[in-house]
Amino acid sequence: MIASELSRAPRIAVAGLSARLLTQSAARAGLNVVALDIFGDRDTREHAGMWFDIGGKGLSIDRARLYDALEHAARLPRMLGLIVTSGLEPLTGELSRAPRVPRFIGNGAQAAAVRDPRRFFALLDEAHIAHPGVRHTPPADRDGWLVKRSDGCGGTHIEWAGEVERAPGCAYFQRLATGRSMSALFVAAHREAAVIGFAEQLTVAAGRLPFVHAGSLGPVRLPAQIAARIVEAIERIVWQTDLTGLNSIDFLLDGDTFSVLEINTRPSSTMALYEAAWPDAWPRGLIGAHLDACLHGELPHTPHTPDAATETPPLYAGQRVVFAHEGFSASRAFSDACFDDPACHDVPLVGARIEAGQPVCTMTVSAPAFSDLRDALDREHARLLQRIETLSRP
Repeated sequence: MIASELSRAPRIAVAGLSARLLTQSAARAGLNVVALDIFGDRDTREHAGMWFDIGGKGLSIDRARLYDALEHAARLPRMLGLIVTSGLEPLTGELSRAPRVPRFIGNGAQAAAVRDPRRFFALLDEAHIAHPGVRHTPPADRDGWLVKRSDGCGGTHIEWAGEVERAPGCAYFQRLATGRSMSALFVAAHREAAVIGFAEQLTVAAGRLPFVHAGSLGPVRLPAQIAARIVEAIERIVWQTDLTGLNSIDFLLDGDTFSVLEINTRPSSTMALYEAAWPDAWPRGLIGAHLDACLHGELPHTPHTPDAATETPPLYAGQRVVFAHEGFSASRAFSDACFDDPACHDVPLVGARIEAGQPVCTMTVSAPAFSDLRDALDREHARLLQRIETLSRP
């Protein structure tokens, strides 16, 4: 979009720990994006008309800076509203009611129905939807149990129960279960849902955190009967909770059975997989589908899902977060090489300090066969580590 067109386009504010993916999707929808996050990566700024730093201590969001930025954004002309992504779960209800900030586009008060573990797992039990065992008090024997914070994200809220002396007030205990870690992205409106697709989730262990989100692969082809049962579960949940817009459900797939883990009441990073696999289906990006659902109550027409879940998509896609093995500062050569690499996203600015264990960037691949994705991501991962070694050393 040329500068004159961008200046006349409707504005949208997107906020979270990292706003890059939503910024790119919203720009594809022809929107003038105001991005708020803690990184300010080069590709975020490239696609945003304006960027605000809302970073706090470490990899956290500063509440005061967030509200200052949102109040500024709300005064901009042609502002449609605010879409949040990962990292703002604890503030979702508050932001949906707050004055002097852009209109909240997504799940506000209704998010509590699935983010509150007491309400959510009771809902699943009533609907006869399977889930791993859950307790709201510590089990006598913590072996084989996880402790999770209900307001967390990205796997950074999950720990082994036996290694936590005192769980926070928003925590609950969930029994470790077997199965392939999966998710389904769906759009909801007026208590109905349209499933976009299924994806496999990638995790890594990081210190005391056993399941940190590290990427995804998809779309995944599921047997028609299993896909239908998962879609039915999503429809039951949406009917009971009145969720709206883009959401994702995390579940474990074990043979021909599945068990639900949680629901993320916001756009998910897996949307990038489906935009890559079916680009013609989303000329306005999946953010366009989110806006249609939230603002107009319209669900997307998705001929490839869910009934065609066993059909072969034209393309498969994968994404993997690369974490730093040791601390380093991004040199100009490193930042430029990543920025010029079409497989590299979330590109750090020149001089950005990245500590050991922190994310460096996200590598993406596409392939005509799902089985090729892991090897392709491994090659990109190795290439990025080599780039760090050769271009970001004094």
